[in-house]
Amino acid sequence: MTTLVFKIHIRAHAATVWNCLWESENYKRWTAAFSESSHYKTPHFAEGNSIHFLSADGHGMFSIIEKLQKNSFILFRHKGELINFIEQPMNEAQEWFNAAESYELIPQQGFIELVVSVDTIEAYEPFMNATFPKALETVKSMAEEANNS
Repeated sequence: MTTLVFKIHIRAHAATVWNCLWESENYKRWTAAFSESSHYKTPHFAEGNSIHFLSADGHGMFSIIEKLQKNSFILFRHKGELINFIEQPMNEAQEWFNAAESYELIPQQGFIELVVSVDTIEAYEPFMNATFPKALETVKSMAEEANNS
């Protein structure tokens, strides 16, 4: 497994960037770069809770929100796949087992540096390298527009 890191500078407050990332409707907008029907479901967006990252047909990943510091940092630990909305747990022999995905908002002078770190397998590296920058540009656009309103 490889860890990819993506960074973008956003001229907005951390709370605004956080909202653009994790408010449900905003999440759908920026993750459309990965899948048009991308969304998440969780009983409560809180540390220790499970979260499903889904497409409309019920396929995706299920994860644990391992660490959460609102407006600052979130770490997801992927635990398995979703097929037709049903959890398919992974075991240690599977390539994606325990993959991590984190989002860190680092205050700088006049902007937020958003740093995304995502574990992926070799087969998905080209897709991730092409798609994450587009998705993060959408986050930037949304956050800067909201910040200027």
